[in-house]
Amino acid sequence: MQNTRTHFRMSVIFGTMILLLALALGAYALLMTKSMTIGSGTALVGGPFTMVNQNGETVTEKTFLGKPMLLFFGFTFCPDICPTELQVMAAALDDLGATGADIQPIFVTVDPERDRPDVMAAYVGNFGERLIGLTGSPAQVAEMAQVYKIFYAKVENKADPQNYQMDHSAIIYLMGADGKFLKHFSYSTDAKAFATGLKLALNRT
Repeated sequence: MQNTRTHFRMSVIFGTMILLLALALGAYALLMTKSMTIGSGTALVGGPFTMVNQNGETVTEKTFLGKPMLLFFGFTFCPDICPTELQVMAAALDDLGATGADIQPIFVTVDPERDRPDVMAAYVGNFGERLIGLTGSPAQVAEMAQVYKIFYAKVENKADPQNYQMDHSAIIYLMGADGKFLKHFSYSTDAKAFATGLKLALNRT
């Protein structure tokens, strides 16, 4: 009988210790998760860049300070995703009207080999007068893609080397007037939801 009671007490103590350890580990994990979220929410997207616009003028991140930016990375030879996203972006801005008149839409190429300034100028003109196209040297494009956490890769075409494709992220970033990240929009977002998301992120009615 004494052995049974002793065994029961030891089981309770052991169970309590396991519970306390689990709670401690849970609290630590929650603390670390919050810390990582706070740390990654401010500096992971955006930063300095130097590029060339469709008019051949050098621009940097400072060029656009003072107005919110919508940034989409793609390439002018893109068969479907890029024109679709740029059309959605333009439609959302049209839907906002005067509420979004200061928002600057920007299309950044990930294919500087083919997307020279004159090519960009002809392309962005298909999506309204507001859209700015950015290109540059391969190094400049790589640096900007890196600070905006954009993936891209060339897909070779052995049969027709000049007719290659580019794999790339299909995300639109909304940056605040101070150049800091506010929100991203995925490829599946339609124009109405896009416009609503812009209003909420910019605190506009």
